[in-house]
Amino acid sequence: MMDRKHSRSLFQALVALATGGSMACTAGGPQLGQSPTRDVIAAMTPEEKISLVMGTGMRFPDAGMPPEMQPPDVGQTDERVPGAAGMTFAIPRLGIPSVILADGPAGLRIQPEREGDSSGTFYCTAFPIETQLASSWDVDLVERVGGAVGSELKEYGVDVLLAPALNIHRNPLGGRNFEYYSEDPLVTGRMAAAMVKGVQSQGVGTSPKHFVANNHEWNRTTIDVIVGQRALREIYLRGFEVAVAEAKPWTIMSSYNKVNGTYTSESSELLTGVLREDWGFDGLVMTDWFAGRDAVAQMEAGNDLLMPGTAGQQTALRAALESGALSEDVLDRNIERILDVIQRTPTFQGYPHSNTPDLEAHARLAREAGAQGMVLLRNEGALPIASPATLALLGNTSYSMITGGTGSGDVNEAYSISLEQGLTDAGFTLDGPLAESYEAFIKEEEANRPPPPQWFMLPPPLPEMSVPADEIARLARETDLALLTIGRRSGEFIDRSREDDFELADTEKALIDAVTGAFHSEGKKVLVVLNIGGVIETASWREKPDAILLAWQPGQEAGHAIADVLSGKTPPSGKLATTFPVNWEDVPSSRDFPGQVLLGPDPDATGIFADADRAAEVTYEDDIWVGYRHFTTKGEETAYAFGFGLSYTEFGYDDLKLSSTEFEGELTVSVTVTNTGAAAGREVAQLYLSAPGKVAPKPALELRGFAKTKTLEPGESETLSFSLTPRDLASFDPDSSSWLAEAGTYTVKIGASSEDIRQTATFTKAEEEKVATVSTAVGAAPPAE
Repeated sequence: MMDRKHSRSLFQALVALATGGSMACTAGGPQLGQSPTRDVIAAMTPEEKISLVMGTGMRFPDAGMPPEMQPPDVGQTDERVPGAAGMTFAIPRLGIPSVILADGPAGLRIQPEREGDSSGTFYCTAFPIETQLASSWDVDLVERVGGAVGSELKEYGVDVLLAPALNIHRNPLGGRNFEYYSEDPLVTGRMAAAMVKGVQSQGVGTSPKHFVANNHEWNRTTIDVIVGQRALREIYLRGFEVAVAEAKPWTIMSSYNKVNGTYTSESSELLTGVLREDWGFDGLVMTDWFAGRDAVAQMEAGNDLLMPGTAGQQTALRAALESGALSEDVLDRNIERILDVIQRTPTFQGYPHSNTPDLEAHARLAREAGAQGMVLLRNEGALPIASPATLALLGNTSYSMITGGTGSGDVNEAYSISLEQGLTDAGFTLDGPLAESYEAFIKEEEANRPPPPQWFMLPPPLPEMSVPADEIARLARETDLALLTIGRRSGEFIDRSREDDFELADTEKALIDAVTGAFHSEGKKVLVVLNIGGVIETASWREKPDAILLAWQPGQEAGHAIADVLSGKTPPSGKLATTFPVNWEDVPSSRDFPGQVLLGPDPDATGIFADADRAAEVTYEDDIWVGYRHFTTKGEETAYAFGFGLSYTEFGYDDLKLSSTEFEGELTVSVTVTNTGAAAGREVAQLYLSAPGKVAPKPALELRGFAKTKTLEPGESETLSFSLTPRDLASFDPDSSSWLAEAGTYTVKIGASSEDIRQTATFTKAEEEKVATVSTAVGAAPPAE
């Protein structure tokens, strides 16, 4: 184990000299050149250089890893933060420490208890999933969440958070959609930027992931994503571009998959051309764990750090360096980026972490964020619930809430609040015999549940408890209303299925029918709470209950946050950041999701989780027509539109103003939102833009801005402002490798959702404008049809 208080030797001395510090090199040491970091690199041995561009390995004693996947032979282990995902190589003689990297998107993931350590526990806060944070449409709130997560990193001795995750919700069945923000790249980018700003405000780093087009889990380590240049730039890269420009993350994580024939971690077009030359990114790039297959190609492409590091990579780099196949200049370039990040870390700076972050304050923030991100989908006079009231609480997950997804997005929290507890704490009375039946059923089913097929996969879901008809009739007579929770687990490594996941199981449908029938016959209301991580089918049953609250997976304070919204303590103000289709087949990507297997087992498949992966490819035939871009352009019906969400009040929009009717470099848009109802609430105003679409096909509208009001009392108004730049008008033109803003008439559309436009205005652009030119195309994808 490395001593945390490593000696401040050559590296620190050179940095101190370069920055005006008082430390000096000892006599006979190397002379300072133009860059102190480069002087340190010059002092390294070739073996130290090879070790520094890899992590120190990941140990799975029972996983049967082949020799080449075993940790590299570097003679270092580090147990400072058990449960962290990885660490970098230390060079003590040069004062270079190892830095700690840890997951993940919903909060820091480390082991909560440490063998032989009786000083305390190391629990972290489980915040709402990223999809829920995006549903708040509140960038200030997300930045505050990021600040809390960053504080936990710093106080627990972690240097870089392997998050946020910002791949696109291309298809509802994507297994890790819960870890991602939205189907829209602007929402994705702004939410990710807010998270990065918050985390890095605490002096620790982030690693936005997975760069790029890692939009499902099926064959994720081998799949070749065939995507057109326009879709790649406008949909899949755009969120990363926004995050890099607005927040300047310390690192970026490349993805497992190929894009147009090349692994992303081996693509100089992506990592050097797009990321560094086009966007000006100056941090380091690391691989996803065990990603790619050619360590030399990764080095040359600009993938600076190979994680978690393997013996096979060590051997390959050593041989390539000795033979001249790998230039030492390439290693030096990558090492310089790694050292630039190391210098910024709390570990390098000797921060005395406390192991005591303010978990109580963070739990309060998790509760607030959970409530703000919930979306009210239906309300026929059922909400808010008047107190006092006696509730019939039905559904397994009412008593065993799903706080988040599994895999790298999981968090080891100290506790989680069930809906049962949350409602009780809010002063509601629950039917006792029903609660006892559920608790006994869940306990028995969990005891008899078979283990998952692999240790890293989800266990099978519990069957929904069957409630006899006479019991439902008793509940309808003796309680004031019914609340039924539908739950869905989701996680890394596997995509969702249509049956019994996207679509309700027969037992769930039967329970909804029985409960709504019995309660409505008594003149009483039925509420449904959706405790889910991704989109499900609702169109076939949504008219049956009186209210539907989309609670998502709200983190450890789930039950309290849901009760806050149901009771009216926190009025619902969330909006959908992803479309709910009527049927799965309505989604354009359903034609090719998740892809096709090519030749059986892929000889290039590497990594502890890749043993079942096959050579595969998927062609993004939907091109730019993802989510609402498709539905609004084709005029197809949705169950719930992108941007939709109800409140306990109503809002009016008026006084839309443009700073000019002619676009000349920038345009300011303002609109006044007024609470026209009888209760307090917040509204999300969304700015969509419709372009001429004469040069290239354009969606009917595209989101170009959004803003959330403060809490408005009845009759109160707030004026919101937006700015439009040439880039907001532009589309990517593959022929000229540039962003072009065409001449013509544009329509500004301000709405409460993509299908609820309240105000419109037009402006003109006199001439076509080449807004930006990019360095290179990414692969040789066929043109979109």
